[in-house]
Formats: sequence, C-alpha cells, structure tokens
Amino acid sequence: MVEQTLEFENAHFLLSLFAGDIGLSKEIESNFGVKVTTRDAWIKLTGEEDAVSKASAAIKDLESARRDGAEIKLKSFQFAIDAAKSGGQCSVSDLLGYRILGGRGRPEVVPRTRTQLSYLRSMDKNDVVFGIGPAGTGKTYLAVASAVNAFKQKKVGRLVLTRPAVEAGEALGFLPGDLTEKILPYLRPLYDALYDMIEPDEVNRMIERGQIEIAPLAYMRGRTINNAAIILDEAQNTTSEQMLMFLTRLVEGSRCVVTGDPSQSDLKRGIRSGLKEATEVLSSELEGVDFVEFERCDVVRHKVVASIIGAYDEARKSSSKAD
Repeated sequence: MVEQTLEFENAHFLLSLFAGDIGLSKEIESNFGVKVTTRDAWIKLTGEEDAVSKASAAIKDLESARRDGAEIKLKSFQFAIDAAKSGGQCSVSDLLGYRILGGRGRPEVVPRTRTQLSYLRSMDKNDVVFGIGPAGTGKTYLAVASAVNAFKQKKVGRLVLTRPAVEAGEALGFLPGDLTEKILPYLRPLYDALYDMIEPDEVNRMIERGQIEIAPLAYMRGRTINNAAIILDEAQNTTSEQMLMFLTRLVEGSRCVVTGDPSQSDLKRGIRSGLKEATEVLSSELEGVDFVEFERCDVVRHKVVASIIGAYDEARKSSSKAD
C-alpha cells in the first residue's frame, strides 16, 4: 500500500477539479480501487501503487486542463478517469482545446468524448471520413460544424448536405409543394444543425446564393461536385449503387463525410446497405479515407439514451443467437 498527497493553492481550486462536487471523489475510489481523503486544499490517495498512480494521473490531467482555463464539467471529469484507466494519450486539455467558433451569440462547439475529438481531427485532414455509430453520438452535428468551419475559413466554397429519403421511397414527385417543401421533413436534422452554427436568415440567404445546398441523395446522380464540403447523413439507408454513386461525385478541392448507424437501416429486407459494403470494401489504410467508430459510451444526449441503446443491442444479439 502506498500514499500520495496532492496539494493545491486553495479549497476552491480543488473543488473545481471535481466539477464543483467533491462527492465525485467516490468515482475516483470506485474506478481505481483507492481510498480518497480530502481536506481543505489537499487530497490523499491510498492504495496499490499502480492504482494510486492512475488515480493521480487523472487528477493531474484535470489540474492541467483547469490551469489552461478550462471549466471542468462532469463529462470532462469522466473523460479524465477513462483516459487514466486506459493509459490513453489523449488528455482533457486535448479534448477541451479543440474548439469551433459558433455563430453569433452561439456557444463554441467542443468535443465531449475522445471519439468526437478523433472524428473532428480526422475531418480536418482527410478527404473522405465515415462516422459510424449509434444515435446521439454527435456524428451529424459535428460533421455540419466542421463543414461550416471549413467554409468560414474559405477552405471550401459551399456546403452540400444530403440524405436518402427512404421513407418517401426517394420518389418525391407525388408529394405536394416545391422541392424544398417536399424534402424538408426528411432533411430537418441537417437544418437544425445548421441553425446552431449560422443564423437562420443567413442560412436562407446562403441557400439563395448557392453556398448551401440541401437535397435528397437521388438528386446527386450525374453531378460533379467541386470545391465543397459534402455530408451524406443516414448512410445506412443507401443501397450499394447509391453509395458508389455518391463517393464518385467528388473532385479535387472537395471533401465529404458519411454518417450512419448500421443498426437503424430502413432498407427493405434483402437490399444490401451501401454503408455496410463501404466499411468492408474500403480501408482506413486507403490514403485520404478514414473510419471513425462511435460506441454507446459516446452518446451525449440524456444519459438514459445510452442505456436504451445498450438494452436494444443486447436484445438484438440474443435474438440473432436464437435464430
């Protein structure tokens, strides 16, 4: 058994490392198997040498981020614990140091998990990025944030957002209204993300100027898209032919992000998902192409969402075994 005492300038600073709740010290105890004692401006860790070392690393990681000016919140606190347990190279400072400026009066966009940070970094350096994983992990939202950021930095000249309108059978002609009115219900999640980055009135003006295009995937056929950041959302609902068609629209100066959740395909039984095929055919070792996989722990919606996803995953696994 070993002991290690970490001292800080005052009790307020120590409290800030625990997201304002010193009761979170119990999380340190349960995750690392150490005893935590706190008083005033110091914290003492007691336990096996390796456990104390990892617990200390988590607290020092939080301290470093706090001294860099970051506000420690519950997600950051948990991230520090997970990073120390896994021996990961990504620190809380890394996580909170990546920021995308929001629109006027809107908060900055920051990654909330290690996978989100990897995803954002991947979109910065690769031409084609696949973001794959369950709902609520920020795949679409961060893809839109990255695309808007690239546009603001003049790395691309326009944004093209698309998704397959499987619910309407991709045959939108029978629906009332003009094209925008026909497809709006299917593309609403993309609009919602855009409105978080850019004022709605400015979004409308950019659409009129051709700087933003939002359309169903069927309207991409036969086109060549240059100097654009392109996002294909809900890609699990593409067929093999549609996915190949989409990926071959790119020319120099364009980049694309493909997002999807293989467990939520709306394709008819027997139709192969283009997203699933792409993950099998393409490789992260292919230059300019990267795959980022999100997991249940990356869900950033209400905490019960992760539990719901987990319950359904387990049920599906049990059903598959029974079959």
